[in-house]
Amino acid sequence: MTTLTFEDFKPGHFGTFGPRHVSREEILAFAAEFDPQPMHLDEEAANRSMLRGLSGSGWHLGSLMMRMLCDGFIGRTASLGSPGVNEMRWMAPLRPGDDLTLDVDVIEARVSKSRPETGIVTFKGTIRNAKGEVLCDMESPIIVSRRDGAKE
Repeated sequence: MTTLTFEDFKPGHFGTFGPRHVSREEILAFAAEFDPQPMHLDEEAANRSMLRGLSGSGWHLGSLMMRMLCDGFIGRTASLGSPGVNEMRWMAPLRPGDDLTLDVDVIEARVSKSRPETGIVTFKGTIRNAKGEVLCDMESPIIVSRRDGAKE
């Protein structure tokens, strides 16, 4: 399998990944371990909440996005890590039974000034359910090796 380097990431649409099915059991297990709020664990409490039904944690959705990114392309990218997440927004609830699709766009790709053998690629990932509703989007840079350690 070819390793993707900085030069492989041009601004624009990069790819669509998924679908990834999310079960009720998975939502409950994640919430019990990492985000034990009532709207993620209890049907009755969730029905009374502003979410109007059992929903997955936003952090669960972020974790699913990371998994889809890794399975989709980061696992075969010469990634050196990320300096962080610029923005993450949750727009609609993750529901049991959702089938998620991830669209990835390259927002920016620039050579690092301090380490010219690397580049910084900023991605925007958008997760939608099968109805096409946007559940979450995230903008995040990653540091990627340049092909053959290229320097400008």
